[in-house]
Amino acid sequence: MSFSELSKIIDVLGKDRGIDKAIIVNAIEQAFLVTARKKFGIQGEYETRYNEDDDDVEIFQYKNVVDEVRDSIIEINLGDARELDEDVEIGDQLGIKIENPNFTRVDVQTARQIIMQKVRDAEREILFSEFKHRQGDLVTGIVRRYERGNVVVDLGKADAVLSRRELIPGEQFNPGDRVQAYLTEVVMTNRGPEIRLSRTSPMFLVKLFEIEVPEIQDGTIEIKSAAREPGQRAKIAVQSVDKDIDPVGACVGMKGSRVQNIVNELQGEKIDIVRWNDDLATFAIAALAPSEIENISIDHDSKSMDVIVEEDQLSLAIGRRGQNVRLAAMLSGYNINIISKSKLQEKVNKSVENLLQIPSVTDAMAQVLVQNSIMAIGDFMATPADEIATMTGVDAATAQTAIDEAAKLVEEGTIELQPEGEEELVSASAVPKYLGIINKEGAEQEDEGSDKFNEAERRLREELAAFKIK
Repeated sequence: MSFSELSKIIDVLGKDRGIDKAIIVNAIEQAFLVTARKKFGIQGEYETRYNEDDDDVEIFQYKNVVDEVRDSIIEINLGDARELDEDVEIGDQLGIKIENPNFTRVDVQTARQIIMQKVRDAEREILFSEFKHRQGDLVTGIVRRYERGNVVVDLGKADAVLSRRELIPGEQFNPGDRVQAYLTEVVMTNRGPEIRLSRTSPMFLVKLFEIEVPEIQDGTIEIKSAAREPGQRAKIAVQSVDKDIDPVGACVGMKGSRVQNIVNELQGEKIDIVRWNDDLATFAIAALAPSEIENISIDHDSKSMDVIVEEDQLSLAIGRRGQNVRLAAMLSGYNINIISKSKLQEKVNKSVENLLQIPSVTDAMAQVLVQNSIMAIGDFMATPADEIATMTGVDAATAQTAIDEAAKLVEEGTIELQPEGEEELVSASAVPKYLGIINKEGAEQEDEGSDKFNEAERRLREELAAFKIK
């Protein structure tokens, strides 16, 4: 079958839609292969080839050479076969060109639909591959419309979705507005690739700093961690590989010009720039600024830390509605408990008084016991005598006598097991809901050989940390 403008159609589709010519030719061949099977019998074996010289799609039907024909669609007798090829033998398979297939208008329409569907599939794969490589980048587009509260952004070759939960609280866009966003992921759906954007991700903040600060672009300064409460406040930790360059000053810029550009883009979001330190305690003190920290106790196994502050520093450490401690927790990746020094001292005093109810326990012994987390008579009675002896420096017999003495007094009901009027020690607690620490090697590397349609489509939701103020 000959189409005088078939080559022109191939060229136009290739140029206008950016599809490789071989893909379009394959689509045409597959379309007419399906059409031939429908017209000449699905049990037959066919092959289609595009002849570029003749601008023609050639259709071949393959038949087995036999003595007696039982099914004319798949078999041909030896006599007829040798008229086409004199060297053919019984058992051979002969390819016969269908010179005039006489396709109807319905057949041609079917082929056209198949071609267009395959072209659309090819476009989707091209778009998917192109934007998949840009995943994790900052993109700029034009707002086109709102769909169910989500902003549809034109990126040039494709539309992206900026969902309402990925918008900074309070910001509004109008059609035609230019918008910057972080490309979080590209997912292949039944409707084609879906490009998802975010303006609330901590990585959006990171990418903005990469643009504004040349020292970050050239690798002199590294962003180690980032945490945000979109539209309100953010913290970012930076480190310089050159000891002569101040990473915080470089990010702030002359008269705050660099960081102010980012603040404007983030709708006035306040940004704290923190100097990174490999020593967790030192870094935690910087992350909890502007409060002054008295002491930090870190438990690496449970990934938590107790931070002790003076009473007048308590509100600064916690922040407005717990904001400061939440961001510090996300920045460090550790649970943070804020403890008032006065409350802690009060608790220690009450614990010492509780232990002094035992006549044989001296003030010095009680202080040592409290330092070893024995805070009440109940704890004292539950601790083996040899451990108490080791802590306090007395012999085991003396320690056992004190335990027996305490047990007798409790039985008589003359002493209290726990200190009276004990208050909650922790003033505020924050648990990080996502890890702010940036792992560039793991985050940006991707397995080139992995099948894009078999990738796990996971969505990392960035929720704010839960906290309680008591």
